[in-house]
Amino acid sequence: MSTTAPLSLGIDIGGTFTDLVIHDPRDGRAVIWKESTTPDDPARGAIEGTRKVLAKAGATPDQIGRVVHATTLFTNALIERKGAKTGLLTTAGFRDVLEIGRERKYELYDLFIEMPKPLVPRPWRREAMERLAPDGSVEKKLDIDAALAEVAALVKEGIESLAICFLHAYANPAHERAIGAAVAERFQNLSISLSSDVAPEIREYLRASTTVANAYIRPLAELYLERLEQALRAEGIPGGLFLMLSNGGLTHVSEAKRSPVQLLESGPAAGALAGAWFGRNAGLDRVLAFDMGGTTAKLALVDDGEPLVAYGFEAAREKRFMRGSGLPIQIATVELIEIGAGGGSIAKKSDLGTLNVGPESSGAQPGPACYGRGGKDATVTDADLTLGYLNADFFLGGAMKIDKVATDTAFGMLAGALQVQPDRAAFGVHDVVNENMAGAARVAIAERGRIPSEYALLATGGAGPVHAWHVARKLGVKRVVCPPGAGAGSTIGMLMAPARVDRVASFTQPLAGVDFSVADRVFRDLERESHDVLRLTGADVGARTANRLADMRYIGQGSEITVALPETLSDSAVRAEFEKAYKALFARTPPGAAIQFVALRLSVTAPMPGTGGKLELPRRASASAEKGVRPVFFPDTGKMMQTRVWDRYALAPGVSIDGPAVFEENESTFIVGPGAKARLLSDGSILAEVV
Repeated sequence: MSTTAPLSLGIDIGGTFTDLVIHDPRDGRAVIWKESTTPDDPARGAIEGTRKVLAKAGATPDQIGRVVHATTLFTNALIERKGAKTGLLTTAGFRDVLEIGRERKYELYDLFIEMPKPLVPRPWRREAMERLAPDGSVEKKLDIDAALAEVAALVKEGIESLAICFLHAYANPAHERAIGAAVAERFQNLSISLSSDVAPEIREYLRASTTVANAYIRPLAELYLERLEQALRAEGIPGGLFLMLSNGGLTHVSEAKRSPVQLLESGPAAGALAGAWFGRNAGLDRVLAFDMGGTTAKLALVDDGEPLVAYGFEAAREKRFMRGSGLPIQIATVELIEIGAGGGSIAKKSDLGTLNVGPESSGAQPGPACYGRGGKDATVTDADLTLGYLNADFFLGGAMKIDKVATDTAFGMLAGALQVQPDRAAFGVHDVVNENMAGAARVAIAERGRIPSEYALLATGGAGPVHAWHVARKLGVKRVVCPPGAGAGSTIGMLMAPARVDRVASFTQPLAGVDFSVADRVFRDLERESHDVLRLTGADVGARTANRLADMRYIGQGSEITVALPETLSDSAVRAEFEKAYKALFARTPPGAAIQFVALRLSVTAPMPGTGGKLELPRRASASAEKGVRPVFFPDTGKMMQTRVWDRYALAPGVSIDGPAVFEENESTFIVGPGAKARLLSDGSILAEVV
């Protein structure tokens, strides 16, 4: 970042709001703005919000040195099947791998089960005459002319993007690269994705699924990112554009265009990163990062100040919370628990006569009933307003007018359908959502051998601080943290993120007798590749950190675990690390079982200019921070209680306040229940503890 353009701009496009933050790394000053998302053209809302946040900050476009961006656009394209017309070229005999999948039903006894539909229909899946052995040796030479003829037929049928996925290309990419070069030369307008570039790992179905997903969204990503770059330049912003990756790091826009599949979980990852960053500032090593926006809620476990990372997830699930019902994607991603519960989640009477909340959302248009944009359904935000958690006169700091009459009408209809009082229906909505989130968190924490009480719950997102206290009580968590600027926490997390590159290479060798010099050579190749990408970001490459990992398993097992490798590779040291990681998951190791490598992984991070500093939001410490009182419902008492309302910006550092209490700021509201003590920490966070 140049001295003439010192400011950073973060843009996070969510399902309901687009969050924007301008941050000055020199003094930590930050300014936040929330703009309604424009689903028809997400970039339009982002640019309009950019103008407003610049005006609010008293800054000019030429002062923006870099723009950091996260979006759900590409994930939505997969869910809604609105990507490019995509073809698949694969090894003869494997055109149906996308439909065969794992040959498992995600619900064994569902007679009407709907499996995820392939992104490429069968007529657009073609075969190439070639064959490689598992070790990469050539069994049948590639017939380039015949393969080009198949691609030509696809182009004639109107495909815009091509995925090339040959058998065992992770071991030898020569065939893929040869046909890729030939196709690029002949069909210059065709977007091409090679599996050996996108996902060079074993397991044919997973590799093909990931490559096809990349090809499916790549033309959309290239067009969207080019338009956004042009729009930012038209606004007079000179800084470069950087994208948030699913792994919790940043990359240059050119890498994002090449492999947009890495961006599928960019927004949620930013929320987890914010939880980790604020947790470290608050002196907390173990944090349950809880981010709840208008459409979904996400939870991520943060251990030792870093969110957990997985190397695969499912996108576009047929049933949102049913494992196995989506498209498998093999990328590095922050390990997230996603719940279809946000401020816009719609509450309805189910077919069984019970209350059902989500996953259907009112989105940005029309939004909850209280937005006054024509929404008729009762939503979580409407429930929070009815229960006194939200102030109708101070929504978004008073910038957004709230229609309380529309909320009352919506809950009157819902209460009538459920045959209960409106206030009872409102609490039911609030409680159902909280229990859904707490239940998902319990399972995720237990699967990792952890105990909820070991964690502090750190809340971000517009709705996160509203629900965090009650979710924590259900989990048995005794500490809840609401950081400054919580309503735009994901955007703040992006601005503090390092550049990151994750790379993988196949390495199917038994541990016994392995030549570690070969492994070291593989890692050096991955480091060179990672270094080339990092340089594009402008990150401090000299301060980079490289972590060497390996996917390993006992010989004969069908799945593997990812293990952090010791600095000095040896049979005994690697075995010790593997057994330690295995015991942490399964409590025991089989005696005398042989171990093997499956893949080698490299994760490289480097600090970005302008990150690592402090965050200073506007404060006006005053002895008269109390704004008044209002009735607020607390399940602990089962009734509305007269509760003190505090102006968060006016709180003095170190102040201690007994619950119940409501802390209001422009972008969110933090609720603290009876029996709690809340205090303002030095970094501006509010820590509420059960006493």
